[in-house]
Amino acid sequence: MKKAYLLIVALLLVCCMASAGIAGQKAITPSTASPAKVEAPAAKAELIDLNSATEDQLKSLPGIGDAYSKKIIEGRPYAKKDQLVSKKIIPGATYDKIKDKVIAKQK
Repeated sequence: MKKAYLLIVALLLVCCMASAGIAGQKAITPSTASPAKVEAPAAKAELIDLNSATEDQLKSLPGIGDAYSKKIIEGRPYAKKDQLVSKKIIPGATYDKIKDKVIAKQK
């Protein structure tokens, strides 16, 4: 019984040491390969201004159709984009879909 216990402990120790050694290794890359270039994140898609967008531009947003685009235009001007929800122009679920695609620019 004691030998089996010692064998199990020894195996666990070997496994832990082996996994720690593997985790600490660097990835092997060919020496002829050039260093990886870190590219800048892709430019953000153009934000649509709630205060000046056309009906067609608004309809290009997810969840925005004829009715919501007309309500957005009728509710102008907006000081902040979250006024779409506070003014009850669109529901919160729809706002969550478009909030990263719109802006409310001030003149």
